[in-house]
Amino acid sequence: MPALEVRPFRRADRDQLTDLVNMHLAAVVPGVSVSVNTVLSDLERQPGEFITDPWVAERTTLVAEQREYVVAAAHLLRYRADAEVGESYRDAAEIDWFVCRPSASFWPDADQAADLLMRACLARFARWNVRRRYADGALPAPLVYGLPRNWPHIRAVYERAGFRHVGDTEVILMARVADLPEPLPRPGVTVERTLGECGTRFTARAEAGALGFVEIDTALARPERHARAAGLADIGNLRIEPAQHGTGLEHWLLGRAADWLRLCGVDRLVAYESAAGTTMLDHLTGAGFRELTRTDRGWEHRPG
Repeated sequence: MPALEVRPFRRADRDQLTDLVNMHLAAVVPGVSVSVNTVLSDLERQPGEFITDPWVAERTTLVAEQREYVVAAAHLLRYRADAEVGESYRDAAEIDWFVCRPSASFWPDADQAADLLMRACLARFARWNVRRRYADGALPAPLVYGLPRNWPHIRAVYERAGFRHVGDTEVILMARVADLPEPLPRPGVTVERTLGECGTRFTARAEAGALGFVEIDTALARPERHARAAGLADIGNLRIEPAQHGTGLEHWLLGRAADWLRLCGVDRLVAYESAAGTTMLDHLTGAGFRELTRTDRGWEHRPG
């Protein structure tokens, strides 16, 4: 077999790297892919991470190449050590994402390439002499963060290298807008549409005041960044007053939001929930959502 080489990313790698990223996206989210421009922009800055991105002191991208083909890649971040940086990120480094080809008959040494790249990542961490080492799978696309269960080959690389899952698990759910409940009449209840914290807010109001709200983010598919994510939106917030639990208000709000989503040309709605949040998961499932995947957040290097 031709020798494997691990080296810094070069601009000439951009098309092969984007193909590798999109292969991983396709296993997680239906109908979402990213452009070359999106990938290149992500290597330079992540404006969506408006809290943590300003804390980054250094970024580097490494690739494993064989037969003039990029078979694995990783994007690394080093965070500053000053007091402005959040304590858990202070003087830390992170594998922001790691992608590699799974082992196959036509690529039997894929695991070797992944492990060689991982050793280079850990060597870079050692040169940076950081206090903590984290890992994630946050590709520059909607809904892909943590380590999705759809990537067992990446999980195996992380675990072989000594990374351990120490955080939470989240469930990602998806529903067709056409399958959302029809909003049945609720006498004395109206809906108000305003700008919320995480998108367009639909608030259910009665004479006594607000009963609950749902916020919908319809800006997931920005055309200058995402090549194919049209028709996709997510639930940013869903809050119901305790007295309204069990009344079906969640379904009513989602049904009212569905009219707006159809006007926006959105046909799929996504929600995120902690795997421990069984009550909300039941509500969403009852409203037409189905589990898309589970993702494990919070990986830390704890060898041995």
